[in-house]
Amino acid sequence: MKILLVDDSRTIRNIQKNIFAKLGHETIVEAADGVEGLKQVEAESPELIILDWNMPNMDGITFLKTLRAQGNKTPVIMCTTESEKSRVIQAIQAGASNYVVKPFSTETMAEKINQTIKKVTAG
Repeated sequence: MKILLVDDSRTIRNIQKNIFAKLGHETIVEAADGVEGLKQVEAESPELIILDWNMPNMDGITFLKTLRAQGNKTPVIMCTTESEKSRVIQAIQAGASNYVVKPFSTETMAEKINQTIKKVTAG
């Protein structure tokens, strides 16, 4: 599965890459903000997007709304420090498929990926 990581922190992206490698996902594409992320979606056609909320140039919610407005249905897991219920609801309403709060374990991310893939294949 090709996964796009959209996060302004290189450290977080490296941690995520290590987790995905442990889970057997090695085709990873990266973007440092939403603007770059949208370009990568067009160029790479990822099967899953892991998206940070707070980024320069274009935040995660704007990225998500733009992606959905373009008709793109790629599953998106918001992966952020924003844990307030109102933020989770906002992300789901904007089109997020799932939500995980940083920091997260390999097991938590594996569970979120499995939940998200099941939702997509079932619906």
